[in-house]
Amino acid sequence: MATHILAHDLGTTGNKATLYDAAGRLVGSAFYPYATEYAHTNWAEQDPEDWWEAVCVSTKQLLAKSGVGGQDVAAITFSGQMMGCVPLDREARPLRKAIIWADQRAVAQAAWVGERVPFDEVYRITGHRLSSSYSLAKILWLRDHQPEIARRAYKFTHAKDAIVARLTGAFVTDPSDASGMNLYDLATGAWSPRILGAAEIDPAQLPEVVPSSAVVGKVRGSVADEVGVPAGTPVVIGGGDGACAAVGAGVVAEGSAYNYVGSSSWIALATKAPIYDPDYKTFTFAHLVPGMFMPVGTMQAAGASYQWTRDQLCPFEVQAAETLRISPYEMMNIQASGSPPGANGLLFLPYLMGERSPHWNPKARGGFVGLTIRHTRADVIRAVMEGVAMNLRVILDAFRAQGADVAAIRLIGGGARGRLWNQIMADVYGVPVQRLAILQEATSMGAALAGGIGVGLYPGFSMAEAMNPVAATIDPDPKAQRVYEAMLPIFRQTYEALIPVYDRLAELEGSE
Repeated sequence: MATHILAHDLGTTGNKATLYDAAGRLVGSAFYPYATEYAHTNWAEQDPEDWWEAVCVSTKQLLAKSGVGGQDVAAITFSGQMMGCVPLDREARPLRKAIIWADQRAVAQAAWVGERVPFDEVYRITGHRLSSSYSLAKILWLRDHQPEIARRAYKFTHAKDAIVARLTGAFVTDPSDASGMNLYDLATGAWSPRILGAAEIDPAQLPEVVPSSAVVGKVRGSVADEVGVPAGTPVVIGGGDGACAAVGAGVVAEGSAYNYVGSSSWIALATKAPIYDPDYKTFTFAHLVPGMFMPVGTMQAAGASYQWTRDQLCPFEVQAAETLRISPYEMMNIQASGSPPGANGLLFLPYLMGERSPHWNPKARGGFVGLTIRHTRADVIRAVMEGVAMNLRVILDAFRAQGADVAAIRLIGGGARGRLWNQIMADVYGVPVQRLAILQEATSMGAALAGGIGVGLYPGFSMAEAMNPVAATIDPDPKAQRVYEAMLPIFRQTYEALIPVYDRLAELEGSE
């Protein structure tokens, strides 16, 4: 009997293949990178053939080094980058490079849809702002600029769906990925006739929506040798990477929440209904768990702000870390721990790449406010950590304002490793934060769980908590909490006061 689940996570920088056994334990992983092409400003494309190569090579590498035979794989399943556009022909071959989530070229197409369906109506139907970030606008850009490709497209899919189609011949997607297209009706769980009609898109060019744990086909004999598993191996569709991460974090029941801390960062909940913010600060995906939803708020530069601090402001910490053979971030954390909560009155605005949630302002810029001659590098480092946490607190408060009751927040991602940042987050959020045992494999774990459920190897999504238990709980410190509660209104006010400055700086940049 086959007893292992092979999960692929098709990310932005590469594909991570992971193997889980019948008890849900991680057996091993393999990573295969691929490139992103930035041909023009605001363009971001990847070659789906690179994805296919990554899946094939990483599968063979993983099975070889783990000692697990292809015949022992009970199912192949996927998580993948969301909000892209991959036009496929009937043979599941890409007709051009994929336009990925980071691509922002389709601003005019999003505006065109907005003239036909009011912004608020799109938000209420799909749970998302109408934006060039989503698949709808990218499909329309193809129709406007590469009409022959748009006409020839049998289906428009996302990354994982394109690979599944090539493996099985089935053109399908799941609710979590579908809900990132600006085309999916969260209430009905189907493509929206209202938006499809307004955008003049043929629904026949969209994949069928099936549950995330659905077995959608079997590995075809024509590709089995290339992939490295036997023909007939079941394939489970899985989900979008954010929703898979929620499952891997154990956020599968109402009232639970998690915070991913990587280059970007987000807070996401599990709810029984979408959360609609009156100011459109947050957005909502369908969950992997049937009938559940995943409200999310994503900021642009979380770990990226700390990395910038390392690269630009911390040469001594980097040099010392090399000598001691430890991470430079550990040295930075030690330095920052010498500064008190509030960093002696220094604020950092973490808008180094503009901002998504909570402000949705591409013109926003980062900055230190309150800097005096008495401030030290320790204050500066700590202020960066606190600024990221306070921006995430604004997102959390948007959920709370709509009735969400968050008693604790689970932490995943590489940025969740540092104890000091964990403590700052607990103090700023005002609730315990729970660092999970597995921080960087949560996405593939969620996909693996969907796959195991699909073939009957795992009992249900509730198994997630056992697969990734809480390793440490960090409670808020009341004294530090009081400091941050006093600083938070100032943090909010500072951003608002600087909006005209951001606008004028953007005008200067545009005139250069």
